[in-house]
Amino acid sequence: MKFQEGNIINKLAQIEEHWHPHIVADLNGQQVKLAKLKGEFVWHEHENEDEMFLILKGTLHIAFEAETKTYGPMDYVVIPKGMRHKPYCEEEVHVLLFEPRETVNTGKTESDLRKESLPRI
Repeated sequence: MKFQEGNIINKLAQIEEHWHPHIVADLNGQQVKLAKLKGEFVWHEHENEDEMFLILKGTLHIAFEAETKTYGPMDYVVIPKGMRHKPYCEEEVHVLLFEPRETVNTGKTESDLRKESLPRI
């Protein structure tokens, strides 16, 4: 196996589309992904996978059924499998995601934002 390494700032510079995660590394059945977010995502849940967001830049709001939480730079949140949520942000946010390889960004929710095949950068 070879090293997987890079620079997060350089990798983020390669991402142009919001809500389109890009794979930067694989780790023990997980994928490490970078994404730029802006605007609203869709309500969704992941039936079998937890998902972790590490906010690198900006302010991310995540609506849950009972409340909305707000996260800033260097905050992280692990959303348990089965928990319905909807991320949104007014200004561009940069995130690092840790998710199982099989995770689809919108879960089973159909949307124009659904990305089943992700580019590797």
